[in-house]
Amino acid sequence: MAVYLDFEEPIKVLEDQLAENVKLQVDKGVDTSKIINEIEKKLVETRKEIYSNLTPWQKVQVSRHPERPYTLAYIKAITDGEFIELHGDRTVKDDKAMVGGFGSIDGQTVMFIGQQKGINTKMRQYRNFGMPNPEGYRKALRLMKMAEKFNKPVVCLVDTPGAFPGLEAEERGQGEAIARNLLEMSQLEVPIIVIVIGEGASGGALGIGIGDKVLMLENTWYSVISPESCSSILWRSWDFKERAAEALKLTANDMLENKLIDGIIKEPIGGAHTNPDKTFEIVKKEILKHLAKLKETDKDKLVASRIKKFCAMGAVGE
Repeated sequence: MAVYLDFEEPIKVLEDQLAENVKLQVDKGVDTSKIINEIEKKLVETRKEIYSNLTPWQKVQVSRHPERPYTLAYIKAITDGEFIELHGDRTVKDDKAMVGGFGSIDGQTVMFIGQQKGINTKMRQYRNFGMPNPEGYRKALRLMKMAEKFNKPVVCLVDTPGAFPGLEAEERGQGEAIARNLLEMSQLEVPIIVIVIGEGASGGALGIGIGDKVLMLENTWYSVISPESCSSILWRSWDFKERAAEALKLTANDMLENKLIDGIIKEPIGGAHTNPDKTFEIVKKEILKHLAKLKETDKDKLVASRIKKFCAMGAVGE
């Protein structure tokens, strides 16, 4: 059964009407083709109107849509099933919230790394809701170093509500693990493409977020804190999350305007969850386009350009 967000109510009404008319035509033999065509046209127009005027909070909601494809779905589609998942950080354990491994994309071997949330309640618990522990970031770094050893590019798919905030994660060095990744990724001598496919929250996202090209899907967000957490800190309540989302400037358009990302990937009308196959196709084209350019760049220039890009972000006062 389809899941609809609160602002998608007009879409739900039209899709219900469409289903009723199709059923009437199939079960009763009544010719409702004219009505079906009119509803389909109206549905496209309504979707386009709603999704071209989303507020920042509504984009946050879309990024969390339960039917939105997750990291493993992207990898499987992009590599045509030619993906070998690698496990473990060789220190503590295998973090199920962070996945990675070698995959083939149009004959090119790429190291894919990303957070995986889980498609149902049981899988979300298994994947820790996409919130990696320190060993998840250390596994990611191990795989990046392996990619560097074999001179293979890295593609990171970001989708996390944040790094796991538990006591045991802090005891095992959550902050150090993320900081180490920032340092090592900035100096990695192979191309790195980062794509935010859902939520890009805090250091949990940034821990695999340093890249030569950082891109965001149209209906995603990237910020130091979630709107709910920001609201609870500033107003001691989650009731101001919409206002917080506006103030945080967390949408793809805001991030591009502030020169914090390199580009926006358009989604099918209605969001990635309405047409995952089309989304996979678009993302694959973007990866191949940027890989072709980055692979021609000298290693020293690649690293220098990456460091220069991130050093230029923000403002420093002394």
